[in-house]
Amino acid sequence: MKPGIHPAYGPVVFRDRAAGFAFLTRSTMTSDRTVEWEDGNTYPVVDVEISSASHPFYTGTARVLDTAGRVERFERRYRRHGAR
Repeated sequence: MKPGIHPAYGPVVFRDRAAGFAFLTRSTMTSDRTVEWEDGNTYPVVDVEISSASHPFYTGTARVLDTAGRVERFERRYRRHGAR
């Protein structure tokens, strides 16, 4: 790699304030705000609006569309004559 053209890659805490969930990972993102992590070290913190802890798909709160009604309508409209 060429020196001096890549951003710094280091530990960062991503925090989902809506769910009260945070995780430590490595990233090129930076922040002026810091947080003391469970290991006693201080890391930059990036607040995110949604994460796996608050996303409806991952939490199981996603609403399922009425696909059964759509399938029944399709079958009624396009079924063959005499076949059921």
